[in-house]
Amino acid sequence: MADKYLIEPDIGFIKELERLGGDTLKKCFQCATCSVACPISPETKPFPRKEMIAASWGLKDRLVGNADVWLCHNCGDCTTLCPRGAKPGDVLGAVRSYAVAEYATPKWLGRMVNDPKMLPVLFLSPAVLFLVLGFILKIVGVNWLNFSPGGEEIVHGNFFNTWLVDLIFVPTAAWVVAIFGLGLYRFLDDIHQNALLEGKTDKEKIDGKDFLMALWRVLPTILKHKKFSECGENEGRATSHLMVFYSFIGLFIVTNCFFFSLYILQVHGPYSQMCAVKWLANISGIVLVIGGCLMIKDRLSKTDEVSTYKDWYLLGMVLGVGLTGMLTEMTRLGGLAGPSYFIYFVHLMFVFNLFAFLPFSKLAHLVYRTVAMTYAEYAGRK
Repeated sequence: MADKYLIEPDIGFIKELERLGGDTLKKCFQCATCSVACPISPETKPFPRKEMIAASWGLKDRLVGNADVWLCHNCGDCTTLCPRGAKPGDVLGAVRSYAVAEYATPKWLGRMVNDPKMLPVLFLSPAVLFLVLGFILKIVGVNWLNFSPGGEEIVHGNFFNTWLVDLIFVPTAAWVVAIFGLGLYRFLDDIHQNALLEGKTDKEKIDGKDFLMALWRVLPTILKHKKFSECGENEGRATSHLMVFYSFIGLFIVTNCFFFSLYILQVHGPYSQMCAVKWLANISGIVLVIGGCLMIKDRLSKTDEVSTYKDWYLLGMVLGVGLTGMLTEMTRLGGLAGPSYFIYFVHLMFVFNLFAFLPFSKLAHLVYRTVAMTYAEYAGRK
């Protein structure tokens, strides 16, 4: 006898997917062209056909905790070849957006991050935080905020002391890790339960050691963007994504090197332009700006794909971080004290917004997709 499932359609979920860019999902008539066309879909229980029918029925539980939703890289092959214009790639993108909001807490902050009307409030919030904390410390005799730094050399640490910056950014990093930790705990449990239900795995419990080994095996695929590059429609987009991806890795290394130099070695900046770490910082910054511009160009050229506020918010933040970072450096080297200090302040706001709200933005896909790809490797889905 065939298995029986109780179907409980969630109309609100369907409407939310339509709002997030999946408004074409009802055009799907289950021809399976998308699953056949997708070059990275597993041979058994391939996507996105089954996800399209689940979305049409409003089966929220079968989609939000579904690893296959994240294995899709939204290359556009399925959308281009769909005979009905159902745009499966956009529908799965909408499901991912919904899943990010579902797993990140607090919910009210997630709604703010994805509401364009709240952008000015969110963008200016770190400015208020820096200034209020700086003035409070001034009152108690700690002068970490100085609007008249003076001196012959432009030193951003004399304007906003590095201790003040890190007093905000270090707890912020811990906050982001905690939010992701809570979300991933639920996410991993959900995708495992769905995999058991759909017969994608026969392992009752996830073995931590085997899962970490699966992560190690899948890292080369992620670092090469191998799956992303396999899609025909992604030939031009893969380069810009790799540029942004590796520029962030480079800047992460630079940040940690300077953190170690400042707090462990007690060597304060500005650092020489001939320093190897400084070279890495400058190259990463340039690559980030170029990659960000190419991603915007790619997005504008893809008129057949849906672009939502989430897409443009992330692109704006990425380009903003790169441009303000490079302009801060250029104005410092050019001896333009006023512009340099101001642009540095704006740069801090961009950096804060990009990373403090990372669990609620589209950039969260770096974490969720990595976990989903690792789980697929762990479960043996090829």
